Amino acid sequence: MKKTGSRGRLSMEENIEEEEESSRFDIATIQAKEEEIERKKMEVREKVQLQLGRAEEEAKRLTQIWEELEVLVDPMRKEVGFIRKRIDMANKELKPLGQSCQKKEKEYKEALEAFNEKNKEKAQLVTTLMELLTESERLRMKKLEELSKNVESKP
Repeated sequence: MKKTGSRGRLSMEENIEEEEESSRFDIATIQAKEEEIERKKMEVREKVQLQLGRAEEEAKRLTQIWEELEVLVDPMRKEVGFIRKRIDMANKELKPLGQSCQKKEKEYKEALEAFNEKNKEKAQLVTTLMELLTESERLRMKKLEELSKNVESKP
């Protein structure tokens, strides 16, 4: 009978170890995903910065062209107006991209905070479970000792 109890405890301990290993794996997986998210976020930021730089360079170039055209007679006015409109359109397209980056960053921080809170809750639950299992084993051993004494004391 003691062997069965031992096996039950070993099985319980093995399950707990497996759960802990699974938790460590899950945490590592989540951390890897967080790192991937951070890397992708940085890539998007770099792309946005690159596009902003290109737009600024394009704006400078076009301003220079505009100044040169001002010196000339009016034949190029339509083309310059067209290019200015394209610059304005590019600037309008860049603004939502920047806002989208900020929104995604905020969402990421909120998701990370929620994850950390749930992780704390899980750790507390695991601690409570371990305490309950320990107390249960202690009570069962006490009862077994009492039963054993009762068996020994009776003729």
